[in-house]
Amino acid sequence: MRILELFILLVFYNLVPLWTSLTGVPVSARVVGTVGISIIYLVMLFRSEKVPLKSFRMRSLKRGISLIWLSGASLLPEWIIIITYFCLTPRGAVAKSFSVVMPVLAILLTLLVGIVRTAIGAKQIKIAEYVLMLIFWWVPGVNFFLIFHFYKKAKREYYFEADKAELDNARAENEICKTKYPILMVHGIFFRDWQLFNYWGRVPAALIRNGASVYYGKQQSARSVHDSAEELKNTILKVIEETGAEKVNIIAHSKGGLDSRYAISQLGMDKYVATLTTINTPHMGCDMVDFLLGKVSEKWQDKISRRYNSIFGKLGDSAPDFMAGVHDLSAIRMKELNLQMPDSPDVSYRSVMSVMKCAISAGFPLCFSYLLIKKLNGDNDGLVWEESAKHGQFRRIDNNRIRGISHGDVIDLMRENIEGYDVREFYTGLVAELKSQGF
Repeated sequence: MRILELFILLVFYNLVPLWTSLTGVPVSARVVGTVGISIIYLVMLFRSEKVPLKSFRMRSLKRGISLIWLSGASLLPEWIIIITYFCLTPRGAVAKSFSVVMPVLAILLTLLVGIVRTAIGAKQIKIAEYVLMLIFWWVPGVNFFLIFHFYKKAKREYYFEADKAELDNARAENEICKTKYPILMVHGIFFRDWQLFNYWGRVPAALIRNGASVYYGKQQSARSVHDSAEELKNTILKVIEETGAEKVNIIAHSKGGLDSRYAISQLGMDKYVATLTTINTPHMGCDMVDFLLGKVSEKWQDKISRRYNSIFGKLGDSAPDFMAGVHDLSAIRMKELNLQMPDSPDVSYRSVMSVMKCAISAGFPLCFSYLLIKKLNGDNDGLVWEESAKHGQFRRIDNNRIRGISHGDVIDLMRENIEGYDVREFYTGLVAELKSQGF
């Protein structure tokens, strides 16, 4: 199909040389031919393509990368045609000028539509890359490099998503994530369970496609472990009532794991929780918190706390408490809390941890906190050090790349496809394992 489209494009680009060479063709036939090939060209620019995941985004992405490929693939044959026409055809300056101007404009239009359609569908291309494209599109050499990088990244995203969609379609009937107990996903500190921006990125949708029943913790963004656990308790009881299930499986990230442990051990939720899987949770606390609390004056702590509480009060929290949440993450405070939160013999505890490989593995502020925790404790994800995350049956996520996986990457916070770590498949495997174990 692409070879056929490339041939059609070359015909359209070279209508002037074509008609000036075919002198015996009637004017009416030339008009009909020109209109016909122009319509076909426009259809090619704006048509859709079949994709495994039936969505406008994926269709736009696939067509966009096809048009970029076509504009690039047409360059060499087009130059050969133009040079041949100039050298072998004794035509006037006007005809020869049109034979150059029309192909150049048409190729640029094909490329522009391809970039726009790709931009509509692509989610992995960052704003900085678009800015560079806008600034340097006219610089020879640089523009080719940027367009090629843009094309490669978009193509990689399309095939990654297409393969994922085909895999989900193939195993849809098996419902590998249809666990006995519903999944309760519990967020960490400084976030809420907003519908417009899911804390867990693309993970819940992947779990649901594979049969899981997914619910959310819905605790406020920043409170003490005790207060967040009280909110979590209410959510667990609502899920039990709504579903009729005997228990829930909790998957909790960061401080959410501490809230869950407290609810299980201190608030009687051990009767209603089958498994607790903590993701990058600081079970031993964060020495970085103790360090920073010792450096920042109480005046500034109070000022930051009041500002945070004011903002998140407007965003939906009824009683946010920034400093209470922060203090409960300190290593000193966690020594006290761990004595209050013994594991229940009725709950299966598992823990997961990922680590960054260097400071540039993540953006601000994790790039700085990584260096501080590295000095204080060792390997970390930008917020939590590895040993602190171990609780119960432990596994470490490692993508064997220079970048590693940060505190945000492990929950798909930025919706980024990371080489060597398919976040959706990781959680799908995690929940499929729960199902296979009877949970």
